[in-house]
Amino acid sequence: MSKHTSSNSIDPSTLDPNMTIKTERDDSMKWLSPLEQPFHIAGFYWLPEERKYRRLPLAPSDTLPPSVDVLANCTAGGQIRFRTNSSRLSIRVKLGGPSNMYHMPATGQCGFDCYLGEPGDLHYLSTTRFDHTMTEYEASFYDWKEKRLHHVTLNFPLYQSVDELWIGVDQDATIGEAAAYANDKPVVIYGTSITQGGCASRPGMAYPNLLSRKLPCEFINLGFSGSGRGEPEVARTIAGIRNPAMFVIDYEANVPSVEHLATTLPVFIHILRERHPEVPILVVSRIASAMERFDPELRQLLIDRKNVQRTTVERFRKEGDENVHFFDGSTMLGEDYPEECTVDGLHPTDLGFLLMSRSIEPKIRELLQM
Repeated sequence: MSKHTSSNSIDPSTLDPNMTIKTERDDSMKWLSPLEQPFHIAGFYWLPEERKYRRLPLAPSDTLPPSVDVLANCTAGGQIRFRTNSSRLSIRVKLGGPSNMYHMPATGQCGFDCYLGEPGDLHYLSTTRFDHTMTEYEASFYDWKEKRLHHVTLNFPLYQSVDELWIGVDQDATIGEAAAYANDKPVVIYGTSITQGGCASRPGMAYPNLLSRKLPCEFINLGFSGSGRGEPEVARTIAGIRNPAMFVIDYEANVPSVEHLATTLPVFIHILRERHPEVPILVVSRIASAMERFDPELRQLLIDRKNVQRTTVERFRKEGDENVHFFDGSTMLGEDYPEECTVDGLHPTDLGFLLMSRSIEPKIRELLQM
């Protein structure tokens, strides 16, 4: 039996130029803060007042659960939108911490990706390349060698905070306002790690971001990994969003029991409804998992939890609120895919998120009348 030594170690970056990382800073560019005009930042409702890339307010009226408060600093769903004729586009980032997840790529946890095109017609271009052990990096999205006018959308990291951020363009580049959305009201999605984007390979593949490219309106991602449990204080904070187009409630995967779901879901809906009497509310049950094929008790538990959500919605509708709706999330991955489109039997890969977005898009489009 041969012994492996360090000489057998493989570093693909030394063999493939497409895997190399640029580490030097480019000070020939003009570096701009996206917090300033005419950049448009979507996904952070409280940003205009607090000037922080954060998904919930820093000092809400209700004290948030500690884990939710921490996870609100993750920038999932945030987007920077603008036009530029720059021949180059780069980014400088200071993160709250390094990449540290075993089952999610650093590009999804801590990276940005870039799409070009008008709302409703965005196309992927590139993802930041960076040393995943570092908390600061500079990365290039493109270098055309000539000026080209583009509408740019940059997606924020899914599972890390962003403390500082700068956009690099040519010294003489123009920066213009982003195109208007077809609907100026945001879709608010509340849920779990799956909502937050675990475990997409890059930010644009989280299902709320996928939906934002098909349905040209702002999406606010309020998924909290392991911590979105339908707490009333969180519902009251979310209800403070003044102009929602609709609410999507998808937190079943985080609840500890059927009883917890049966208790919290009606209260959560009531709180949203008190502030927003006519806004559509869509309750989504969790996606299928690989384990339930082999565990009949788990399979029955998921059926029971789905029935709680369905009957809760039916009760609201019978009481006269016909703008509360149910969507069966167990069908979102299709019959043959739960085993083949997750990282760990539960958290989707990019394929899983694509299937989810394609499944739920028609329902959201219908409720938004788009």
